[in-house]
Amino acid sequence: MYKGHYVSVVIAAAGMSNRMGSKINKQFISINNKPILAHTIEKFERCRYVDEMIVVAKEDEINYCRKEIVKRFKFNKVSKIVRGGKERQDSVYNGILALDEKTDIVLSHDGARPFVKIKNIVDGIEGAIEYGACVIGTPVKDTIKVVGDSDNITNTPKRDFIWAAQTPQCFKKEIIMEGYRKAINDNFMGTDDSSLVERLGIEVKMIMGSYENIKITTPEDLIIAESILKNKGTIFRRKEFVFQSR
Repeated sequence: MYKGHYVSVVIAAAGMSNRMGSKINKQFISINNKPILAHTIEKFERCRYVDEMIVVAKEDEINYCRKEIVKRFKFNKVSKIVRGGKERQDSVYNGILALDEKTDIVLSHDGARPFVKIKNIVDGIEGAIEYGACVIGTPVKDTIKVVGDSDNITNTPKRDFIWAAQTPQCFKKEIIMEGYRKAINDNFMGTDDSSLVERLGIEVKMIMGSYENIKITTPEDLIIAESILKNKGTIFRRKEFVFQSR
């Protein structure tokens, strides 16, 4: 518990992994003899200010996740594994509905972001307490172009104002709940949790994250993950576990 606040994390791990081209969910691909999802959960397990985690998984992977991730690696803070929805937004909402009633600070995080720094988790918790809503992110390095229907460039926004949003995205519980309720009522599908809160007219603070906090989505991202682990002095090993529904 952080200064009297009960902090819960929703780990979104119910994606389809279409861009990975793998036979299994990307979260279960192993790097350095540990599934990506286990690397991710471990960061929040090690953060002393996190009180509980809700993992959201595909329905037919819940038992596998419980046995091969939570029990195998002895993650004590994972209180529930719940069924995901059709879209990520649906999945995170299922996770929010399963939170402990004591929760007042909610973090949402991608299961495929295993390199989040504990410092950024703490910064996010503090940001949610201070501002009500915040997002971890980094300034973009490339020039961004806005392209129209004919693939012609229509605008070049000033790079100083463009950031790449990451996770965790962090909120006071009542704020993110209100964002989700309005999105459901309006049949609105956002690109991330922050966009639901922004629609309420609530300011969301951007907090500096890390360029290492990548989301592993494609085979190329695994190569980047290999480089990150090597830079940390870790031997990289990749293995695809054969998934069997249990």
